[in-house]
Amino acid sequence: MPNYEIEQYEIHTMKYRVEASNEAEAIKMLFDGEAEPVGQSQDFIEVCEDLGLPADEHRKLAAQLRSLGVTVGDVVIPSIRSVEVE
Repeated sequence: MPNYEIEQYEIHTMKYRVEASNEAEAIKMLFDGEAEPVGQSQDFIEVCEDLGLPADEHRKLAAQLRSLGVTVGDVVIPSIRSVEVE
């Protein structure tokens, strides 16, 4: 039986630290990659159901999932970014 590596979209938060003169400058510096991550501050929030594999391009997989009772939208296979056979 093959092994599969599945990449799933998830929503996480991460805290960063930056020295700046105001909040706007601090956010710009974060966006520019100038902030330092705060150790061990990543926190899982939830699985992201809005992103996923395009259902049009993966019709066979979408149909197989539906036959297994998995809810699959018309636009995406929720939360799945990729599936690869190892």
